[in-house]
Amino acid sequence: MAVTMDNPPMPGPSSYPVRLDVQYPEKLNNLLPLVKWLLAIPHFIIVYALLIVVEVITVIAFFAILFTTKYPEGLFKFAVGVLRWQANVSAYLYLLRDEYPPFSMDAGQYPVTLEIDPPDQLNRWLPLVKWLLAIPHFVVLIFLSIAVYLTTVIAFFSILFTGKYPEGLFKFAVGVSRYGQRVNCYLLLMTDAYPPFSLD
Repeated sequence: MAVTMDNPPMPGPSSYPVRLDVQYPEKLNNLLPLVKWLLAIPHFIIVYALLIVVEVITVIAFFAILFTTKYPEGLFKFAVGVLRWQANVSAYLYLLRDEYPPFSMDAGQYPVTLEIDPPDQLNRWLPLVKWLLAIPHFVVLIFLSIAVYLTTVIAFFSILFTGKYPEGLFKFAVGVSRYGQRVNCYLLLMTDAYPPFSLD
């Protein structure tokens, strides 16, 4: 069946071309959550600047897709690297890991895995309406983000007193991050596959 604007692909969660996972830590530093936001400031500055570059890349990719149905390979790899760096910092900041994130876009340097399959070909017209198709996901993500904020507060006190991130809350936080990353990559034109409404 051909992929059109009216018929975007609907893969299941396990086959989706964007995959995110975070290794569960058995033990966390009790006091580190108090200062992580401060330690992460250098990363905030760099990642913020890199995300601006990704926005420019997305504009370039938009026209490349419009005329060639291809996302330029070098730009795609750079965008993946930035999103990987951002995912590492987010995992650190949201108390999922204690290891200080590397100043790097490379894979395999942190216990966070982000894989984004490069598309062979993209629908040239779909970028015009992706923002509209993603609206239901925006609504869901608003509620999920509020829930993650609340569970992170609970996890903060759990880590403070026990050195443990409750495993169920951990899986939920990672699942929301995974879901959000899929929607993000869809909007950044890195895939035409419509994101599943799933945390898996």
